[in-house]
Amino acid sequence: MAAPTHVRILDNRTPQERDRAFLPGAGKTWLLPLYDTFSRVAGIRALHERAVELAGIEPGQAVVDVGCGTGNLSFAVLAARPDARVTGLDPDADALRRAARKARRRRVGLTLVQGYADRLPAGDASLDHVVSSLALHHVDDDGRVAFARDARRALRPGGTVTVVDLGGPASTAGHPAHGHGHSPFRALTRPMRSRVAHSPVVARNHGNGLVTLLTDAGFGDAREVAHVDHRFGRITFVQASRP
Repeated sequence: MAAPTHVRILDNRTPQERDRAFLPGAGKTWLLPLYDTFSRVAGIRALHERAVELAGIEPGQAVVDVGCGTGNLSFAVLAARPDARVTGLDPDADALRRAARKARRRRVGLTLVQGYADRLPAGDASLDHVVSSLALHHVDDDGRVAFARDARRALRPGGTVTVVDLGGPASTAGHPAHGHGHSPFRALTRPMRSRVAHSPVVARNHGNGLVTLLTDAGFGDAREVAHVDHRFGRITFVQASRP
C-alpha cells in the first residue's frame, strides 16, 4: 500500500496563546529563508538521521516532532519509515508553511501543528515516539518541564522520547572537534560557537541537564545514548522510555 501523501496544517493554540512569544529556529524571523541552506551546510541532516536510527521507529508508529521548524527531522523519519504517522509541532507559522511545501514536493504525508512544546497534539498514551532536534534549548525553564511531563502523558507505556540538543555531560560547546586550518565556513561559524559557549539557555543542557529533566518527569531510564562533537560544540542524544 502506498504511503499517504495528505499534508495539512492545524492550529493547536488556545486564544491565550495567540500572542505568545517564541524564539524562531533561525534566531531571527528574517533569517528563515536561509535556514535550510544553513542546516545543509552545517551538516544537520546527519544528526537527524542518527536521531531516527536511535529512536528505532517501527512501521506505522505515531511520532510527534517537537520544534519541527521546516520539517527536516520529520522528513528524516519519513525517509526511514514512509508509513510512520508523523506530526510536526512548532509555534512558527511561516516555518510550518515551508515544511508543508517541502512535504508536497516530496509527496509524503505529514500533519503540521502550530503550537508549543508544553502541550503536545496527542491524546493520553497515544504516541509511540516523541522526537526533537536542536529545539529544546529555545524553550524556557517552565516550558521544558511542561514538555517533559506532557511527553510522558502522551507516550504509551514503552514509548520513547529522543532529544537531540546542544550540551551534555562533557559539553565542549564553542570548540570545533574536527579538521585543521581555516575555511570561510569555519570563520562564519566561529561567532556562533562563541555564542553557544556562553549561552545561558544552552547552559541548562550542560552536565546531565536533559537527563535530569526527563528523570524528574517520571522517565526511569533517561540517559545519554550518543554524542557528536560538532563544529558548534557537543551535541547530545538523550533518550528515555515511559514505564
